[in-house]
Amino acid sequence: MSNAPITRLPNRKAEPMTDALPGWTVVAGEPTMTTWIEYTADDGSMISGWWEASPGTWHSTYASWEFIHLIEGSAIITPDGGEPVEVGPGDAFVIEKDFVGTWEITAPIVKHFTIKLK
Repeated sequence: MSNAPITRLPNRKAEPMTDALPGWTVVAGEPTMTTWIEYTADDGSMISGWWEASPGTWHSTYASWEFIHLIEGSAIITPDGGEPVEVGPGDAFVIEKDFVGTWEITAPIVKHFTIKLK
């Protein structure tokens, strides 16, 4: 399959995945997450899509680099042994590969993401 030169990401039209992401474990509350992968690079090196999550805290381990544009909601992201970073609507940021820490979701999140897999 070959992607078009420009691919518009639909608004959560892919099959939703509701299982916790690999490396993510609930540590407080009863948060849920839903992921829609709307794009996969032809060579499998990147994916993009949408992610939604409800309030609560996850401990996460990242195997890959991720760019995030937060559309709605807020969170406090804290690397293990590091300082917390508060993010909110409109923020764009990167989580580096091998990040280990918590996502404390303080208001329901909607985000666009791009993950570099290779």
